[in-house]
Amino acid sequence: MQMGDDWFRMLELYGQGLNCSQMLISLGLTDMGKDNPDFVQAVAGLGGGIGFTGKTCGALTGGACLLSLYANASEESDKVTSVAMIDELVDWFETEMGQAHGGINCEDILSGPLEGSAAPPGCAQIVIDTYAKIQEILADNRSQTDD
Repeated sequence: MQMGDDWFRMLELYGQGLNCSQMLISLGLTDMGKDNPDFVQAVAGLGGGIGFTGKTCGALTGGACLLSLYANASEESDKVTSVAMIDELVDWFETEMGQAHGGINCEDILSGPLEGSAAPPGCAQIVIDTYAKIQEILADNRSQTDD
């Protein structure tokens, strides 16, 4: 388990009652030097598999939102396509998380129905791994626009 700064930041956000989507957005906004509580609140609806229905994991949907936010904020926005970056994230998530857990829905990953409105403790590593993958995708896209 990764125990870097992101891990401790994520635990702090978890302690505030944020779900997986909200944690990813909050981490990303902080890294961008921004604060947008309304946006963090808006993505609450993605947590727990879209409104805690157990559908598509909020780490994936929140990650897609974060990549779109980064692409929109990029000075190279005409060269950076959020669609391509999201496609890469989805492919990775389906391979890494989907194969390991039997699917990309929260119910698959957690092996059953969800309870509450915060990210279950078992989701911590998924959020951290997804955030690391987002950072990797962004770095790859930045280096491609520098060519």
